[in-house]
Amino acid sequence: MNVIGVSALYHNSACCLIQDGVLVAAVEEERFTRIKADPDMPQEALRYCLEAGGISIHDVDAMAYYEDPAKKLDRQLWSGVGRTMPNWQSYLDVNRPEEVMRILLGYEGPIMFFDHHLSHAASSYYFSGFEEAALLTVDGVGEWATTTYGSGQGKTLSLFEEVHFPDSLGLLYSTITSYLGFGVNDGEYKVMGLAPYGKPRYTDKLWQLIKMGPGGQYQLNMEYFDFLEGNRMYSDALIDLLQLPVRPADAEMTQVHADLAVSLQVVLESVLLSKATYLHGRTGSSNLCMAGGVALNCVANGNILRKGPFKKMFVQPAANDAGGALGAAALAQVALTGEAPVREPLRHVYLGPRFGRSEIDRMLQSTSIVYENYRNNTDQLMAETARRLADGKVIGWFSGHMEFGPRSLGGRSILADPRSPQMRDLINAMVKKREGFRPFAPAVLESEAHHHFDLDHPSPFMLETCQVISPLDLPAITHVDGSARVQTVTADTNPRFAALLEAFNALTGCPILLNTSFNVKGEPIVCTPEDALKCFIANDIDCLVMEDYLIDRDENSLDILKWLLSTEQHLSTVSQNVYTFI
Repeated sequence: MNVIGVSALYHNSACCLIQDGVLVAAVEEERFTRIKADPDMPQEALRYCLEAGGISIHDVDAMAYYEDPAKKLDRQLWSGVGRTMPNWQSYLDVNRPEEVMRILLGYEGPIMFFDHHLSHAASSYYFSGFEEAALLTVDGVGEWATTTYGSGQGKTLSLFEEVHFPDSLGLLYSTITSYLGFGVNDGEYKVMGLAPYGKPRYTDKLWQLIKMGPGGQYQLNMEYFDFLEGNRMYSDALIDLLQLPVRPADAEMTQVHADLAVSLQVVLESVLLSKATYLHGRTGSSNLCMAGGVALNCVANGNILRKGPFKKMFVQPAANDAGGALGAAALAQVALTGEAPVREPLRHVYLGPRFGRSEIDRMLQSTSIVYENYRNNTDQLMAETARRLADGKVIGWFSGHMEFGPRSLGGRSILADPRSPQMRDLINAMVKKREGFRPFAPAVLESEAHHHFDLDHPSPFMLETCQVISPLDLPAITHVDGSARVQTVTADTNPRFAALLEAFNALTGCPILLNTSFNVKGEPIVCTPEDALKCFIANDIDCLVMEDYLIDRDENSLDILKWLLSTEQHLSTVSQNVYTFI
């Protein structure tokens, strides 16, 4: 049984393959096209999934699409979304998803459609390993739903309550994101990173934007929002309420902006905690599964688990729309076979392409790059890499299968010494080319995590924060509030990354590395060896490790290549002024 899941034509286009109940491949289209948040039909991602499964398009038993086009069209027509866009009528076509899948993906078999939030819920529940759980999904909007509550039992899941558009926690967060000068659909995590620098002086005013309702319900005060018009997120009334000018994207970041960010985070967490408590009362479950874009707010996730009534929580690592492909495929698997996907906890998300040593070797031999080959001597490679990290070098790390979802987890990572006081500012300014307030995450050996972080369970996907309690000084990964977004690493799921952490620990007594995504501002995470080499050359990364190969910048003259690569540009096609409804 081969089931392909597809999310597309909105943002975060992705494709996955469930083969005989096992998730064998999953990848976002942006990684291939190099267009960040590429919304187009995932042709390249499908090609990879078929290759990973050893099948052709004719072997696919069904394709599953992550939302219901008819219900979505109903909401679009109600709201008048898109009428300022050229050729908007072509987007508001209930048959468009199927037609595009037939034409661009070349598929002639059955296509199954599932509600957007049901796909979100399924993407978390069926891969959680829980035999039963409460289900909470929160995002901007699907068809009509923006928040849903449900439960899962065995192979069955159901949603029993919804909050409907335009009332949306995701859109509330995106509105203030836009107000703070960050891109909608892209900058919400920046607001989360900015929040710890502020004081919640605007909380009372932000509570005027939302009214709590009975059960799982809440309402936005639409006086303060303008996203229904499709031009911007906030109204003039919000400017009058806050008495704070809207921040232009290139303007200085001041204390009042941090104060607004933390006020928003306080309101979000309060609503989520209240609604999670309600959900627990309805279901009686001790397990919580979360998905939807808001579930990527790892600060809120950590507080829900620490302060809420649930004992265990699972957040689907690609909780945004990309993960909807997993949920749709899982739902199709149940519908077609009467059986759920293999009921084991999702142990890793190394589900994307990997590239063999021969491919990397051929690429490097076609260049004038000077490199070292450590084939058959992995221990020495780990020791050399650890030594460079301890010497303050920034490492581009390209190893094994690419990760699925927005977090780099040791497959496509930029690594550095977390003990260096200068490292965070250095990487933000010179390598990632992003805002200086942005924190970096630690990767730590799972067996050592409890010595350094207030964490009593594995955290393999960087989806919750906790306090740093390490006896070591770790300024590069400790946020201003003393927290960190931890990734725990084991040799079972990523033996090479674990070996590097072991080597660094043996050398320094520190089993932790700074781990951030292998990309720069405005670009997707690297996918291929060519992507990795380009990113290394064009940016101030000191060393590049690609499988058995190590390249030192100091041993190469890269200035001309760096200049040539600086002219390349890949722009997102997703709007960053207003939430994408089409």
